[in-house]
Amino acid sequence: MAEEKKNKTNNVIKNKILVLSGKGGVGKSTVSVNLAATLAEEGFQVGIIDIDIHGPNVARMLGVADKKLQATRNETIIPIQVYPNLKAVSMANLVDLSQPVIWRGPLKQKMIEQFVNDVEWGKLDYLIIDSPPGTGDEPLSALQIIGDTDGTVIVTTPQGVSTMDARRAGAFVEKLNSKVLGVVENMSYYICPNCGNRVYMYGEGGGRELADALKTELAVQIPQDPDIVTLSEEGKTIPLFKRDSDLEDAFKQLAKYVMESIDKDE
Repeated sequence: MAEEKKNKTNNVIKNKILVLSGKGGVGKSTVSVNLAATLAEEGFQVGIIDIDIHGPNVARMLGVADKKLQATRNETIIPIQVYPNLKAVSMANLVDLSQPVIWRGPLKQKMIEQFVNDVEWGKLDYLIIDSPPGTGDEPLSALQIIGDTDGTVIVTTPQGVSTMDARRAGAFVEKLNSKVLGVVENMSYYICPNCGNRVYMYGEGGGRELADALKTELAVQIPQDPDIVTLSEEGKTIPLFKRDSDLEDAFKQLAKYVMESIDKDE
């Protein structure tokens, strides 16, 4: 049945990247959205799937939460066009988010199968999959259904409790025969507006220790900036609305790291 689903579309997707975290609240969706937007800004054709069934945030962060997914005559799904070369699919574009989604594993797996196999992506250079935190049904289903991901980006913050959970997420990825491309340390430091010094509010070195434990690289340290929250709430991405900033530089560094890591493995 899965094979039949794959034949519904004529998609050509070069690279598929899962974004995962060990716990919630570390900014995983922020990383997913702005990585996708940065790659799109670089001129690539990009798609993003939000497989967080119970708490989808991608559509709101991209400013398209009010748009609904449409189906074609052959029962495929037309993704939401965010920018000319960025498309998105999320549960937020299917259901009323004021109501809870009370689904067990099989229903979630079927929804993820549809998002992966039945969406008319066309030709994409990169498909970013934003997963809910932890190692539950959604990331398990995504890795099993997609099968040939180019790797996973693990998002953490500097605190020990975050890196501990992220280490389990990395072990989860390896057990499913995927690869950890690199570690993103979010909320790494705050730049004092008065003196310009870096202030490490949540400690220092956690991301690098995690990368060493997972035998990968620390891809980037993303600074803490109040504008991230404001822009996300307004559906605005860093590459378009925070140009020439440390935040934009961080996501450009991440995009470059991901591209080079994939090219090195090919």
